[in-house]
Amino acid sequence: MGWDIHMELPYGTMRDDEMRAMPVGSLSDAGLIFLWVTGRAMELGRECLELWGYKIMEEIVWVKINQLQRIIRTGRTGHWLNHSKEHCLVGLKGSPPLNRGVDCDVIVSEVRETSRKPDEIYGIIERCCPDGRKLEIFGRNHNIHDGWLVLGNQLDGVHLTEPPLLEAYNKWAAAERSRRDAQAGEKQS
Repeated sequence: MGWDIHMELPYGTMRDDEMRAMPVGSLSDAGLIFLWVTGRAMELGRECLELWGYKIMEEIVWVKINQLQRIIRTGRTGHWLNHSKEHCLVGLKGSPPLNRGVDCDVIVSEVRETSRKPDEIYGIIERCCPDGRKLEIFGRNHNIHDGWLVLGNQLDGVHLTEPPLLEAYNKWAAAERSRRDAQAGEKQS
């Protein structure tokens, strides 16, 4: 059963079982994962991290403020209370090289468009694992950063800067075009 959030979202969502089934655990043998969750999805987020092979190590809290630098007290989220914060669960898999103790677990930042997270999270991730590869899933154009692989169905085109990824993508795209052309030829026959 879905969770009724009483608002229209400008993007698609996934059911809980679809989130659990994502093969996120196969993306890395060792590393950190940062997973944004809302109040109702805290337990689902914890469950997903464990299913994907990560041990929950930290939680970052984003305190949402307005342009006047005041805590958001009214909003469109929450069922009993208005939500003035979001949580980012941090999971660890394996023993990756990390910088520890370089940041705080609280971000105080202005709310922007629906679902957009604070840019400060990128600095935290970069400082924690400066030499690690970075991947953002469900990204949008504003999530594109140098040195990151950003995937999402709301991106305008492909923006790859790492030569090995660009080469692999170009090979895949050429093979995909050939496959689609072959399928179209079979349909016309």
